[in-house]
Amino acid sequence: MHHKLSIMQIPEKLLYSKDHEWLLVEGDIGTIGITHYAQRELGDIVYVEIESLDETLDEGEVFGTIEAVKTVSDLFMPVSGTVIELNDRLEEQPELVNQDPYGDAWMIKIRLTDTAQLSDLMSAEAYKDHLGE
Repeated sequence: MHHKLSIMQIPEKLLYSKDHEWLLVEGDIGTIGITHYAQRELGDIVYVEIESLDETLDEGEVFGTIEAVKTVSDLFMPVSGTVIELNDRLEEQPELVNQDPYGDAWMIKIRLTDTAQLSDLMSAEAYKDHLGE
């Protein structure tokens, strides 16, 4: 098949990091997950480990790890914030990351500590260019 990403797979309303995390901003709350591209590169996801609840982390810090059949990958904060919620469903259903990376498989919610950092992230359009697809 073709490897072009359809528009559906890079939702317009999200911001993207070079580490293939996405961020949905609603007021001072951010929801973070990994992109369709990232889950596709990782392959079948078998375990998501996030133990950073209530921690305040800087942009670029690791907030968890994701384990696929062949590899383990760190999850990075696209912006600084305090982790206020984890998606408990991923403990039981890590495969959701493959099935619905932008929906049911969100990973954490954070309270943003520095909204100025949002300008460092990519729009859907810029992320598409970044992927070169």
